[in-house]
Amino acid sequence: MEIILKQDISGLGYKNDLVTVKSGYARNYLIPKGIAILATESNKKQLAETKKQQAYKEEKIKSEAQVIATALENADLTIGVKASTKGKIFGSVNNIMIADAISTQKNLDIDRKKIEVDGDAIKEIGKYTASVKLHRDIVVKINLDVKAE
Repeated sequence: MEIILKQDISGLGYKNDLVTVKSGYARNYLIPKGIAILATESNKKQLAETKKQQAYKEEKIKSEAQVIATALENADLTIGVKASTKGKIFGSVNNIMIADAISTQKNLDIDRKKIEVDGDAIKEIGKYTASVKLHRDIVVKINLDVKAE
């Protein structure tokens, strides 16, 4: 029996996939729970239109991420922090501080959850790198220069 999945199911498929399962599994579990719908001709046409719209939206999001990636490509950011005379930072540099530095120095708003520091947390003055995941296919490396204020 052909069905269209409405959510991801491990071992079976992803959302909006057209899959074939045994009819008992579909009628007794998947369809009553709202996990899948029967793959009729009208539902298949609706699925094709949904996939077409998703592809357009995905392409738009990816192109916007590419524009931001070119602006951030090999960016050098300077972050001023309070530190001891030996170079130890009071606290640590986190992704919120990096997002603020990108916002002030490059005029780009990037969600802090997309920023990941390479290696361990930044607890000393020096040069570091961070990764910004703008899209699942687009990851940009930025250079950080942590200096004492």
